[in-house]
Amino acid sequence: MACDNNKVEAIETPQEEQITSEKKEKKMSSTMVLQKAPEFTMDAYDAKTGHYTTVSSKDYEGKWLVVCFYPADFTFVCPTEIAAMNAKYDEFQELGVEILAVSTDTKFSHKRFVETEPLLKDLKLTIGADPTGKVSRAFGVMIEEQGIALRGRFLISPEGVCVAQEVQAPSVGRNVNEFLRQVRAWQHATKTGEVCPANWRPGKKTLPVNTDVEPMTGRVGDYITIEEILS
Repeated sequence: MACDNNKVEAIETPQEEQITSEKKEKKMSSTMVLQKAPEFTMDAYDAKTGHYTTVSSKDYEGKWLVVCFYPADFTFVCPTEIAAMNAKYDEFQELGVEILAVSTDTKFSHKRFVETEPLLKDLKLTIGADPTGKVSRAFGVMIEEQGIALRGRFLISPEGVCVAQEVQAPSVGRNVNEFLRQVRAWQHATKTGEVCPANWRPGKKTLPVNTDVEPMTGRVGDYITIEEILS
Protein backbone atom coordinates (compact mmCIF):
# COMPACT_ATOMS: atom_id res chain seq x y z
CA MET A 1 0.00 0.00 0.00
CA ALA A 2 1.48 3.36 -1.04
CA CYS A 3 2.21 6.00 1.63
CA ASP A 4 -0.01 9.06 1.66
CA ASN A 5 2.28 12.09 1.43
CA ASN A 6 -0.49 14.61 2.00
CA LYS A 7 0.02 16.69 5.15
CA VAL A 8 -2.40 16.04 7.96
CA GLU A 9 -3.27 19.09 10.01
CA ALA A 10 -3.68 18.57 13.73
CA ILE A 11 -7.13 19.49 14.95
CA GLU A 12 -7.40 20.64 18.55
CA THR A 13 -10.33 19.45 20.61
CA PRO A 14 -12.23 22.12 22.61
CA GLN A 15 -10.36 20.95 25.73
CA GLU A 16 -6.98 21.25 24.00
CA GLU A 17 -7.93 24.69 22.69
CA GLN A 18 -8.72 25.78 26.23
CA ILE A 19 -5.39 24.47 27.52
CA THR A 20 -3.53 26.26 24.70
CA SER A 21 -5.40 29.49 25.43
CA GLU A 22 -4.60 29.20 29.14
CA LYS A 23 -0.92 28.68 28.36
CA LYS A 24 -0.85 31.79 26.15
CA GLU A 25 -2.68 33.82 28.77
CA LYS A 26 -0.27 32.65 31.47
CA LYS A 27 2.72 33.60 29.34
CA MET A 28 1.37 37.10 28.69
CA SER A 29 0.59 37.75 32.35
CA SER A 30 3.89 36.42 33.72
CA THR A 31 6.05 38.77 35.74
CA MET A 32 9.70 39.62 35.25
CA VAL A 33 10.22 40.15 38.99
CA LEU A 34 12.91 37.89 40.51
CA GLN A 35 13.86 36.72 37.02
CA LYS A 36 17.10 37.37 35.20
CA ALA A 37 16.48 40.28 32.86
CA PRO A 38 16.54 39.42 29.14
CA GLU A 39 19.71 40.05 27.19
CA PHE A 40 19.39 42.51 24.32
CA THR A 41 21.22 44.53 21.70
CA MET A 42 19.54 47.49 19.99
CA ASP A 43 20.20 50.46 17.80
CA ALA A 44 19.62 53.64 19.79
CA TYR A 45 19.70 57.41 19.74
CA ASP A 46 21.90 59.04 22.39
CA ALA A 47 20.26 62.41 23.00
CA LYS A 48 23.16 63.62 25.11
CA THR A 49 25.62 63.38 22.21
CA GLY A 50 23.11 63.72 19.36
CA HIS A 51 24.47 60.57 17.71
CA TYR A 52 23.21 57.12 16.88
CA THR A 53 24.71 54.29 18.88
CA THR A 54 24.20 50.66 19.84
CA VAL A 55 23.19 49.59 23.33
CA SER A 56 23.48 46.15 24.86
CA SER A 57 22.49 44.59 28.16
CA LYS A 58 26.20 43.90 28.62
CA ASP A 59 26.79 47.67 28.81
CA TYR A 60 24.89 47.75 32.10
CA GLU A 61 26.37 44.71 33.84
CA GLY A 62 27.14 45.47 37.50
CA LYS A 63 24.91 48.57 37.50
CA TRP A 64 21.39 49.45 38.55
CA LEU A 65 19.33 49.91 35.38
CA VAL A 66 15.87 51.21 34.57
CA VAL A 67 14.45 49.93 31.27
CA CYS A 68 11.48 52.15 30.53
CA PHE A 69 9.22 51.14 27.62
CA TYR A 70 6.77 53.63 26.13
CA PRO A 71 4.27 53.20 23.27
CA ALA A 72 5.50 55.55 20.57
CA ASP A 73 7.27 58.73 19.50
CA PHE A 74 5.13 61.72 18.50
CA THR A 75 2.33 60.85 20.89
CA PHE A 76 0.89 62.70 23.86
CA VAL A 77 1.61 61.06 27.23
CA CYS A 78 4.99 59.64 26.16
CA PRO A 79 6.95 62.92 25.96
CA THR A 80 5.67 63.92 29.41
CA GLU A 81 7.04 60.69 30.89
CA ILE A 82 10.39 60.97 29.12
CA ALA A 83 10.71 64.62 30.17
CA ALA A 84 9.89 63.72 33.79
CA MET A 85 12.55 60.99 33.86
CA ASN A 86 15.01 63.40 32.28
CA ALA A 87 14.26 66.07 34.89
CA LYS A 88 15.33 63.57 37.56
CA TYR A 89 18.32 62.32 35.56
CA ASP A 90 20.93 63.75 37.94
CA GLU A 91 19.21 62.16 40.95
CA PHE A 92 19.23 58.78 39.24
CA GLN A 93 22.91 59.26 38.41
CA GLU A 94 23.70 60.08 42.04
CA LEU A 95 22.14 56.75 42.96
CA GLY A 96 24.25 55.00 40.32
CA VAL A 97 21.21 54.20 38.18
CA GLU A 98 21.31 54.13 34.38
CA ILE A 99 18.16 54.87 32.35
CA LEU A 100 17.27 53.31 29.01
CA ALA A 101 14.03 54.36 27.33
CA VAL A 102 12.68 52.02 24.63
CA SER A 103 9.92 52.08 22.02
CA THR A 104 9.24 50.21 18.81
CA ASP A 105 10.14 53.26 16.71
CA THR A 106 13.37 53.43 14.71
CA LYS A 107 16.45 55.36 15.82
CA PHE A 108 15.70 57.87 13.05
CA SER A 109 12.25 58.50 14.50
CA HIS A 110 13.77 58.93 17.96
CA LYS A 111 16.16 61.59 16.68
CA ARG A 112 13.43 63.56 14.96
CA PHE A 113 11.14 63.20 17.98
CA VAL A 114 13.77 64.62 20.33
CA GLU A 115 14.62 67.45 17.94
CA THR A 116 11.03 68.63 17.48
CA GLU A 117 9.29 68.06 20.84
CA PRO A 118 9.75 71.11 23.13
CA LEU A 119 9.46 68.97 26.27
CA LEU A 120 12.53 67.02 25.20
CA LYS A 121 14.86 69.99 24.93
CA ASP A 122 18.20 69.20 26.64
CA LEU A 123 17.33 65.51 26.86
CA LYS A 124 20.14 63.41 28.34
CA LEU A 125 18.64 59.95 27.91
CA THR A 126 19.42 57.20 25.45
CA ILE A 127 16.41 55.79 23.59
CA GLY A 128 16.57 52.24 22.31
CA ALA A 129 14.99 51.35 18.96
CA ASP A 130 12.99 48.11 18.91
CA PRO A 131 11.16 48.17 15.53
CA THR A 132 10.87 44.37 15.36
CA GLY A 133 9.42 44.21 18.88
CA LYS A 134 11.95 41.57 19.92
CA VAL A 135 13.01 43.32 23.13
CA SER A 136 9.46 44.37 24.00
CA ARG A 137 8.34 40.74 23.67
CA ALA A 138 11.23 39.54 25.81
CA PHE A 139 10.05 41.84 28.61
CA GLY A 140 6.41 40.85 28.06
CA VAL A 141 5.08 44.30 27.13
CA MET A 142 4.43 44.02 23.38
CA ILE A 143 0.91 44.81 22.12
CA GLU A 144 0.99 42.65 19.01
CA GLU A 145 -2.19 44.04 17.44
CA GLN A 146 -0.82 47.59 17.50
CA GLY A 147 2.90 46.96 17.13
CA ILE A 148 3.71 49.08 20.18
CA ALA A 149 4.79 48.48 23.76
CA LEU A 150 2.85 48.97 26.96
CA ARG A 151 4.18 51.43 29.52
CA GLY A 152 6.53 48.96 31.20
CA ARG A 153 9.17 50.11 33.66
CA PHE A 154 11.67 47.58 35.03
CA LEU A 155 14.27 48.07 37.76
CA ILE A 156 17.20 45.71 37.30
CA SER A 157 19.79 45.10 40.02
CA PRO A 158 23.57 45.04 39.47
CA GLU A 159 23.26 41.25 39.48
CA GLY A 160 20.97 41.47 36.43
CA VAL A 161 17.80 40.48 38.28
CA CYS A 162 14.54 42.40 37.87
CA VAL A 163 13.46 43.49 41.38
CA ALA A 164 10.51 45.72 40.46
CA GLN A 165 8.22 46.34 37.52
CA GLU A 166 5.30 48.58 36.70
CA VAL A 167 3.20 47.96 33.59
CA GLN A 168 0.32 50.17 32.51
CA ALA A 169 -1.95 50.66 29.50
CA PRO A 170 -1.02 53.61 27.27
CA SER A 171 -3.52 56.23 28.48
CA VAL A 172 -1.98 57.07 31.88
CA GLY A 173 1.56 58.17 32.62
CA ARG A 174 3.71 56.96 35.51
CA ASN A 175 5.03 58.80 38.58
CA VAL A 176 8.78 59.37 38.49
CA ASN A 177 8.92 60.59 42.11
CA GLU A 178 7.33 57.37 43.34
CA PHE A 179 9.75 55.38 41.21
CA LEU A 180 12.73 57.23 42.70
CA ARG A 181 11.38 56.39 46.15
CA GLN A 182 11.25 52.72 45.20
CA VAL A 183 14.81 52.80 43.85
CA ARG A 184 16.09 54.27 47.12
CA ALA A 185 14.14 51.69 49.10
CA TRP A 186 15.46 48.81 47.02
CA GLN A 187 19.04 50.02 47.33
CA HIS A 188 18.66 50.38 51.11
CA ALA A 189 17.09 46.93 51.48
CA THR A 190 19.77 45.36 49.28
CA LYS A 191 22.59 47.00 51.25
CA THR A 192 21.29 46.43 54.80
CA GLY A 193 19.09 43.34 54.66
CA GLU A 194 16.33 45.35 56.33
CA VAL A 195 12.93 45.58 54.67
CA CYS A 196 11.08 48.78 53.87
CA PRO A 197 7.44 49.30 54.88
CA ALA A 198 4.87 51.04 52.70
CA ASN A 199 5.78 54.64 51.77
CA TRP A 200 9.35 54.26 53.10
CA ARG A 201 11.78 57.07 52.38
CA PRO A 202 15.38 57.61 53.56
CA GLY A 203 15.41 58.54 57.22
CA LYS A 204 12.17 56.72 58.01
CA LYS A 205 11.91 53.55 60.08
CA THR A 206 12.66 50.20 58.49
CA LEU A 207 11.81 46.71 59.72
CA PRO A 208 15.01 44.88 60.80
CA VAL A 209 13.84 41.37 59.97
CA ASN A 210 17.44 40.31 59.44
CA THR A 211 17.82 40.29 63.24
CA ASP A 212 14.32 40.39 64.76
CA VAL A 213 12.27 37.90 62.77
CA GLU A 214 10.74 35.97 65.66
CA PRO A 215 9.67 38.86 67.92
CA MET A 216 8.27 40.76 64.92
CA THR A 217 6.13 37.88 63.66
CA GLY A 218 2.51 38.92 64.08
CA ARG A 219 3.57 42.01 66.05
CA VAL A 220 4.75 44.47 63.38
CA GLY A 221 2.50 47.09 64.99
CA ASP A 222 4.80 47.01 68.04
CA TYR A 223 7.59 48.32 65.81
CA ILE A 224 5.79 50.81 63.58
CA THR A 225 2.45 52.61 63.68
CA ILE A 226 0.11 53.50 60.83
CA GLU A 227 0.85 57.16 61.58
CA GLU A 228 4.55 56.53 61.00
CA ILE A 229 3.79 54.64 57.79
CA LEU A 230 1.64 57.44 56.39
CA SER A 231 3.74 60.36 57.61
